[in-house]
Amino acid sequence: MAVGENNSFAPNYAKAKLAAAHILMLLNREPAIDNLSQKGQSLDQFDGNVRFEGVKFSYPSRPGVPVLRGLNLEVGKGETLALVGSSGCGKSTVIQLLERFYDTTHGTVMLDSKSVKELNIHSMRSHIGIVSQEPVLFDCSLAENIAYGDNSRTVTMEEIKAAAEAANIHSFIESLPKNYDTQAGDKGTQLSGGQKQRIAIARAILRNPKLLLLDEATSALDAESEKVGLFLLFENASNLPVSFV
Repeated sequence: MAVGENNSFAPNYAKAKLAAAHILMLLNREPAIDNLSQKGQSLDQFDGNVRFEGVKFSYPSRPGVPVLRGLNLEVGKGETLALVGSSGCGKSTVIQLLERFYDTTHGTVMLDSKSVKELNIHSMRSHIGIVSQEPVLFDCSLAENIAYGDNSRTVTMEEIKAAAEAANIHSFIESLPKNYDTQAGDKGTQLSGGQKQRIAIARAILRNPKLLLLDEATSALDAESEKVGLFLLFENASNLPVSFV
């Protein structure tokens, strides 16, 4: 009887053994791009010039499906570039390569005539701001979510309010019972999609990056808010190269 009862746990034992093997495999895996690395040239001075030279790319999960097939483009300081195309044509991929979430299969991504592979990843990303279609908010106050745009220093409340005004979200926050101390909820569940995007835009404005990337950043906004938000965003980001997808 005891042997029979123990045998009933055999499937669970097999699942636990397989899960442990997967965990050990992940722990021992060396990433192609080490986000904690201190190697590479420091990009202390960045003018904002971006160039793609014959870039080809396929995602590691589907190496046989090319996403970019020899992309060449150049954006200079103060210029705005809009990428328009059908879903899956590689618009968001361009942003991911600029942020160096992935490395190119062939070709080179250049920032001020320097390959992104030669640059220190922390120094490079400190000059880049991004607003995605599904922005990530944290379970803390709205002020803290906006201040997260620049976590290299202590951000004043005046700067937070100025960024919120520029993103056309200040009046909404002031109408809340706790104003800027209102909790955003887990992943921003207390806010609508458009409100989350405007918080993310305020975060990007506060960062004041040299290179600003927008990945359908106003898709959840109404026409009037989108018009106001984009005008103020580009006004605050004057003299910056902007890749808008």
